Amino acid sequence: MLSHRIKPLAHGSPIRVLVVDDSASVRSIVTRTLSQDASIEVVGTAANGAIGLAKMAHLNPHLITLDIEMPEMNGLDMLKKVRERHPDVIVIMISTLTSLGATATLDALMFGANDYVTKPASSGSLEQSIDALRAELIPKIRQFFRSIDPRPVQLAVSDSQVPKPRASGEGWERSILVIGASTGGPNALSKVIPMFPSSFSHPILIVQHMPPIFTRLLADRLQSLTPLCVEEATQGCTVDAGKVLIAPGGFHMRVKKAGQRNVVVLDQSDPRNSCRPSVDVLFESVNEVYGGSTIAAVLTGMGQDGFRGAEVLKASGAHIVAQDEESSVVWGMPGFIVKAGLADAVSPLDSMVPGILKQFDRCLRHANGV
Repeated sequence: MLSHRIKPLAHGSPIRVLVVDDSASVRSIVTRTLSQDASIEVVGTAANGAIGLAKMAHLNPHLITLDIEMPEMNGLDMLKKVRERHPDVIVIMISTLTSLGATATLDALMFGANDYVTKPASSGSLEQSIDALRAELIPKIRQFFRSIDPRPVQLAVSDSQVPKPRASGEGWERSILVIGASTGGPNALSKVIPMFPSSFSHPILIVQHMPPIFTRLLADRLQSLTPLCVEEATQGCTVDAGKVLIAPGGFHMRVKKAGQRNVVVLDQSDPRNSCRPSVDVLFESVNEVYGGSTIAAVLTGMGQDGFRGAEVLKASGAHIVAQDEESSVVWGMPGFIVKAGLADAVSPLDSMVPGILKQFDRCLRHANGV
């Protein structure tokens, strides 16, 4: 998986952006949106991938925003050449919120795009489009560069907010794996999930920050890579051993007891950490049902979603795994876990699943007195 470390910028130096899109109106909206931020400079625009590649040679952008469907050279073909010629340049795809757009965006992420945003809706005023794009795009640009918004972060664990630990090993015959991911997550999941054997006997619940349509296609893509059953979660579906459930875009995913079974509950309550689905919501819900019989993995992603949920799970005796900085596209979410001292293991992707399998086996043996 392609990994980009956070890029330092000289004090006062703007992030240089090249906008590549065949739509003049989209180029205008993106340019106007970014030009309103003093830390970003749009150094040029291009109407297709061939022009964009030519301009990159002398404009030296730090980042490009890239459309997918363009004449002469489309976004995917340009992306492949950018990765060959300019491997350190950040690429953010601008995608349509359609099945075709989502499929192409997932392809782009596999080919080395760092992140994506959805295109402004055609309905609504120009200012509404700019406001919506600003809220999504500017934070995604900033996440890749150091010294942007350097506000101090409070990472102290608050013991008063969390329950007391359960006995180590308690309930591990009925345990669960929960995973949270954001930027870089689709690639990380496509590497992690196929490593689980077909005999894996625990449920896996995943929150990946993605909009509707994208999560269903991500589930389909992961299903093609693993013998486990992978589905986009639906209201009331059962949480079964060996089943992988992905929270649908736009919905929080929780777990509740229903007789002898555990089921998924979906809702559209307020976002947490500006996210819906939220990793915190899932982790806190799982804590109520499984408590310390949980392994939680926090993968690459911007922000701190999953931190409070991991805090609660940790206090119940759960095992917390964080992806390491080197293999993360953005070491935000896992970085919060590590810096707060919540991580029982810090792991690169290629050794994460073997470690998780060993932990499940160790705890199950302990629970059975072996």
